[in-house]
This record gives sequence, structure tokens and C-alpha cells, in this order.
Amino acid sequence: MVKSILRYTMLLFILGIMIFPLLWMFRVSLMETGNSIQLDNLLGTSFTFQNYIDLFSNSQIGRYLYNSMFVGVIVTFGNIIFCFMTAYTIARYKYIVNKLLFVSVILILMIPIHIVIIPMYLLMVQFGIYDSYFALILPWLVNPIGIFLVKQYIDSIPPSMEEAARIDGASEMRILFRIVMPLCKPVLAVLAIQVFFTNWNSFLFPFILTQSDSVRTLPVGLALMQGHQAIDWQHLMAGSAIAVVPVLIVFIIMQKQIVSGITTGGIKQ
Repeated sequence: MVKSILRYTMLLFILGIMIFPLLWMFRVSLMETGNSIQLDNLLGTSFTFQNYIDLFSNSQIGRYLYNSMFVGVIVTFGNIIFCFMTAYTIARYKYIVNKLLFVSVILILMIPIHIVIIPMYLLMVQFGIYDSYFALILPWLVNPIGIFLVKQYIDSIPPSMEEAARIDGASEMRILFRIVMPLCKPVLAVLAIQVFFTNWNSFLFPFILTQSDSVRTLPVGLALMQGHQAIDWQHLMAGSAIAVVPVLIVFIIMQKQIVSGITTGGIKQ
């Protein structure tokens, strides 16, 4: 009994530490502009939604939000399709070329992504897609971590159902998307969550590869809201809250898939 009380007390303490910055952000976003954001002033000030109204009426926050959502959804679906198809090919067809391809995937994971900033910038300019949605989408449609993750999961699936489907005359594409893909839902859900969150929070590459408000994403737009002399914390926290809400919604909707993907073991024959 005492151990349980101590355990839950510790968990509540950790939860409080983790959730307090989030609550502070929402509270500051509901304060009137110009008020102090010190802790002793959080409860003594009134609540207002004017900061959110100002953002959507006097800034490009709506456009930034649309860009982040559009790019995030396209990149997520692209990774689900391309990572799955590549991983299946590597896992099921034991050709020397596929083995070399998998080795190259492992080697790519060892290279810090920031090393390719300058080459990627030059490529985007040379191809004429700098400052466009293509610059934000094309480089991220395939994730080496996703290929590795899905490949390891497919290795745990026995190929007996695929062989039975081939005997029945099913095509390879039908086997791929009607038999194997449903079995990979847990790992594909984990991949989708990881890719979407990473893309949604990405700042450096969207900042470098865009220069106009029409294609800038939300993190870049929020960074540009900060002034050189002073910071409008209320409007900045309102923008940050807008950026957090979609992530929370996605996490709440997909939490069962996330837990399933983490806890599901290999399928035994």
C-alpha cells in the first residue's frame, strides 16, 4: 500500500513537471497584451481570446497552419507508402542488390541530417523548386528510419499467407496491399506518428528552403513573430498553442495504435 502511494505520488509529481509549461503557455495566451507573464500574475489577470482573434485577422498564422498541415499529411502518406513498399522488397526478395540497399539505409542513418543542408539547398535552387511545396515535400517522402522499422516488422511476419495467395492467383500488388499491409498497421501507425510529429515541428529546413509567407510553415512563422526589441509573449504563446493543439489531437486519436506498435511482438507461425 505504501509503495503504491509513493509510486503514484512520484508519477503525479513527474506529470505536473511535464504538463506545467503547457498550462503556462495556454494561460499566457489568454492574457491581455502587455501584462506580465510572471507566475504571481497568472491567476490575477482576466481571460481573453483577443490574442487568437488578432493572429487570424492580422497575421499569416492561418496560412502557416494550412501549410504545415498540408505538408505534414502529404509527407506522412508518402512515407507510409514508399517506406512500406521498399521495406517489403528488401525483406522478402533476398537479392544482393536489396542487401546492398539495406546496408545503404543503415549507413544513411549514421549521417547527421544537417550535413546535407547546403547540398539540398543547391539542388532545390538548381531544380527550380526552391520556395515551393515541392522543396518541403520531395526530400522527406522516404525516411530511412521508417524503412528499417517496417523491414524489421515484416521479417517477423510468416510468409505462408503470401504463398497461399500466390497459389490462388493473387497478384503481387494485391498481396502487398491486401494481405501484408493490414498486418503492418501497428508499425505503420508508429511510423505515421513519428513522421508527422517530426515534420510538423521541423524548423531548420523549412526556414532555409522557403522565403515567402505563401509556403512557410508554422514553426518558421512563429519564429518570425518575435521582434528585435521586445517579444509579444501573449500573441506568441497563442500561436504556439495553435501549433500544439493539432499534435495533441493526433496523439489522442492514435494513442492506441502507438501503444500497439510498441507492445506488439512478432507474429508467430
